[in-house]
Amino acid sequence: GLEPTIITYSALISACEKGGQWEKALDLFDELQERGLEPNVITYNAMSSACGKGARWEEALELFDDLQTRGLEPDIITYNALISACE
Repeated sequence: GLEPTIITYSALISACEKGGQWEKALDLFDELQERGLEPNVITYNAMSSACGKGARWEEALELFDDLQTRGLEPDIITYNALISACE
């Protein structure tokens, strides 16, 4: 069968964010890494937004640290999602 890609997971996480399902988004984030996929900035942005919807600002800050540790470059969407999560 078809194997999900990072694009698939990013879209699913974004859908969870829009549906207020931050816990499911976190499960998907863990799952994609267990499958050996590397999250990208889009994935982190979707996760940060999901954490914001769930009022989980601590997780959003941890994700930001993880993004930078992986050598990824945050963008304007990253900062907007982080600010929103901390409001």
